[in-house]
Amino acid sequence: MVPDSLPDSRRPDPRSVPVLRWGVLGTGWIAERFVAALQENTHQQVVAVGSRTPESAQRFASAAGIASAHGSHEALVASPDVDVVYVALPHHLHHRAALHAIAAGKHVLVEKPLALDAGQAREVFAAAQAAGVACVEAYWTAFLPRTDVVRQVLENGWLGDVRTVLADHGEHFDPPHRILDPALAGGSLLDLGTYCTTLATWVLGPATSVFASGEMNGTGVNAQTAAVLTHARGARSSLHTTLEARTPTTATIGGTEATLFLPGPWMMPGDVHLTSADGSRTVTWTDPQPIGHGALHHTAVELAARLGAGELQTPLHPTEAVLTNLAALDEITRQVGVDYSGAKASVR
Repeated sequence: MVPDSLPDSRRPDPRSVPVLRWGVLGTGWIAERFVAALQENTHQQVVAVGSRTPESAQRFASAAGIASAHGSHEALVASPDVDVVYVALPHHLHHRAALHAIAAGKHVLVEKPLALDAGQAREVFAAAQAAGVACVEAYWTAFLPRTDVVRQVLENGWLGDVRTVLADHGEHFDPPHRILDPALAGGSLLDLGTYCTTLATWVLGPATSVFASGEMNGTGVNAQTAAVLTHARGARSSLHTTLEARTPTTATIGGTEATLFLPGPWMMPGDVHLTSADGSRTVTWTDPQPIGHGALHHTAVELAARLGAGELQTPLHPTEAVLTNLAALDEITRQVGVDYSGAKASVR
């Protein structure tokens, strides 16, 4: 069934949630954009940054107007002025950094993927539960207003019996980008493909079987992968990711009554189109927020809201969702022949 119009997003006003004191671990591209999004859109306080060297931390702090700069990861997580640590390090360091923050009694928001595999993620979540702190994966798509519209379409049953998810994410990268470095757990799967598998397992549930095919590039990382996942009741997802070409990066959720289409890039702010099964009628929700990383603040807003309510998890992207996604990624990784052991061994 296609309604007369799609509902508005239920995401809270970004300035209405409790204010947390944030410490940012890492000084790269995503850290810059996360801090800028918080400063522009929220009342959250970014009070400290930590890096491997004092010089890197001070440069970042000066550019972003952050009061404290720490020349080591350990010093940042130990700071008494920090309530929550945002881990914005390369993938292979997420597991260790999250454990350090948790051991220091800090809540932690970890950039996706939370860990290199489901085993590492289980260890992090177990540590957080034992310490009584929150640990959330910063899969920002889950917290966007656009995604809440999709969530309401699913909750209202307007798609009917959901049978299909199609998702693509392809970009082009040139050296010396970190995504091309196997020592940093580079490759398309953890950076780009995780968006596709997370969407599929959120909509259709855990993968009951996986068939994946892919190729490596000259630097030794996964360049391109296509995967077909089977889910409950025989539903299927067809997923594609590449770091060698810019592809449409669209997503489709198909049901017996209607089809939902997300124009690319589907993991960012953007419109939602719902079309009847016979193709005769389409309604559209138009996102007031522009495409881009200025929406990264929604993840921090969600965590602040949950902590303000005395909750240590978010139902929008709970622990089980992270583990379900990583389990699917682990099997795809195994079938494609990707090995992250070198990246794990490089952690000191």
